[in-house]
Amino acid sequence: MNPVPAPARTRLSPKQRVAVAFDVETFDAAMRLREKLGDSIGLAKVGSALFVREGMRLIRALQESGVSIFLDLKFHDIPSVVGMAVEKAAAESIDYLTVHAAGGRAMIGAAAKAAAKTQPEPERRTKILAVTVLTSLSLEDWKAAASPAEPSIEDAVRRLARLAMNAGADGIVGSARETSVLREAAGPSAILVTPGITTGAAAQSDQARTLSLKDAVRSGSDILVVGRGVWAASDPRAALSEILEELGSATTAY
Repeated sequence: MNPVPAPARTRLSPKQRVAVAFDVETFDAAMRLREKLGDSIGLAKVGSALFVREGMRLIRALQESGVSIFLDLKFHDIPSVVGMAVEKAAAESIDYLTVHAAGGRAMIGAAAKAAAKTQPEPERRTKILAVTVLTSLSLEDWKAAASPAEPSIEDAVRRLARLAMNAGADGIVGSARETSVLREAAGPSAILVTPGITTGAAAQSDQARTLSLKDAVRSGSDILVVGRGVWAASDPRAALSEILEELGSATTAY
């Protein structure tokens, strides 16, 4: 019998478990934020708005500054197109890349194969993360937009997580409120990424299903995405350091 792989959280340093969302508008603003964060940051999440404006110039600059890259573009297209996009991203040593689980088994499989083709070594390979149900969506939103017959968000994320992992994804992106459901569906070795993390007094008004950092850790999240609570703070480095300290205490308790 093969041993069960260790959970991702046991293989990641604290800095690699906190993805700071660079929700700023320009290259200069992103690099100023990077400078303010100093050596507290290990993983930067770049979304579609900033990437469309600044592209690989920004990604390479962040990489050269010593941080890992979580490129959150949520690909959802025909398998061949997504496969080509992943191949390009993997060639640039992107650490994490998102696709929509709703894109289907063939699309996710094409993404996984492209990543493996570009970098055969598993530890260095771009990790494909499948997005289940966006944290901004309520059950009513989900039914109206995607699956009218789905009885609950939990059923939706369970179904999509199983589909994605069976298709070759490395991990799942989903609300911390469904982490236990995701872990059961995706298995112990899946990387579980949790957006919608609330820290301190920071509000996540555009996300409907949020959870505190400590509760997310207790639920089994591996990578925690934080945004406004860091980049909008008067001292981003101090804010991130507090989050890392909170993560350490929560992990010890867990």
